[in-house]
Amino acid sequence: MDYQKFLSTRSKARNPSAIRALMPYMNNKEMLSLGAGQPNPETFPYASMSVTLKSGETITFDNDLFRRSLSYDLTSGLPQLNQWLRELQIKEHAPPCKEFDLAVGPGSQDLLTKALEMFAEPGSALLVEEPTYTGALSFLETQPIDLVPVATDAQGISPEALDQILSNWPESNPSGKKDQPRPQVLYTVPVGGNPTGVSSTLERKKRTYEVCKKHDIIIIEDDPYYYLQFNTQRTPSYFSMDVDGRVLRMDSMSKILSSGIRIGWVSGPKVLIERMNMHTMVTNLQPAGVPQLMAYGLLAEWGHDGFFKHVDSVAKFYRERRDAFVKCLDRNLKGLAEWVAPDSGMFVWIRLLGGITDSNELILQKAVKKNVLAVPGVAFMPLQDKTPCVRVSYSCIEMDQMDEAVCRLAAVIREEAEANSAN
Repeated sequence: MDYQKFLSTRSKARNPSAIRALMPYMNNKEMLSLGAGQPNPETFPYASMSVTLKSGETITFDNDLFRRSLSYDLTSGLPQLNQWLRELQIKEHAPPCKEFDLAVGPGSQDLLTKALEMFAEPGSALLVEEPTYTGALSFLETQPIDLVPVATDAQGISPEALDQILSNWPESNPSGKKDQPRPQVLYTVPVGGNPTGVSSTLERKKRTYEVCKKHDIIIIEDDPYYYLQFNTQRTPSYFSMDVDGRVLRMDSMSKILSSGIRIGWVSGPKVLIERMNMHTMVTNLQPAGVPQLMAYGLLAEWGHDGFFKHVDSVAKFYRERRDAFVKCLDRNLKGLAEWVAPDSGMFVWIRLLGGITDSNELILQKAVKKNVLAVPGVAFMPLQDKTPCVRVSYSCIEMDQMDEAVCRLAAVIREEAEANSAN
């Protein structure tokens, strides 16, 4: 593929940092370095590191690796962690493009914004699901581009809607701009969608990939909930079917190890990963060393089989919470709202009935007064359209508080519906 045509002018202008380019040589014991201005680790007060797991097991980290983690290191991440994750991608996804590259980052959000910026040529348009992740939208609002919403339903993104937009461009352009180039990039959260909680089926993914192939579209596969699928067999990723090298895949440890260690990784074509690494070189330099070591030490101890066992237990945890929460919805919201039971992740997307057309004030003012929190749907709408939808999450609320929370929300909806009926 010709990746140059997808890159923004700003991304193309980036060059490797002269000092960062020396980093691969810094851990060569034969090298006598007078180059990089590394602080001398002899001045650092930390001597060693160990962590105790909830199982009671203690992991003591290799002293050489710990010493290394305290210093500047490779832009693409700790080599041992990078290699472990590469092996994970091969075991889990078996990508057809064997020569994919991989970089570790300080959370997948950091990597995602760098990927989006890489494609954000001023005046261009970018395809996004409707609704979609508000964190991506908040960043995209700062970019000099227009967003093109693609319809979704209970089975994920609609490949027919995507094909119609691309085939009928520019007549299909929601901005009305007739001279705007056709979009070249699709951003999608295919599993446990945030906010919808639903996932694209395998059939939908195959058809969507074919549409992207037909129109030469890059797919940004933002998949932090991939390992939180509730079915025994995980639905294959776009990365696993990418014969062309048109998928840039984002993964995250936030939902499966710890959100605070800020570890994410991106996999995809070498040309695109190199562009992102050049962005990192001149901003945050590298992912933090100590969190990488914390992640790698545990993953190396577990091995890949141990990792798969762990993520299965995490998925089971959220599946049980999903089941309990959906029962609360059934008891309290029938006739007041509609929803689809999520098949992955942490969220339910609720469409309010009773003549409610905009959930924003209802949630931010009236629900808050009744001491229940949710997120108004407008936060997830690419064009900030009003919507009767609300995102609710069952991830952290105590099981014995779920029913009361939904009951309070039901009271707010009922009062609003009755007021609308009276009018």
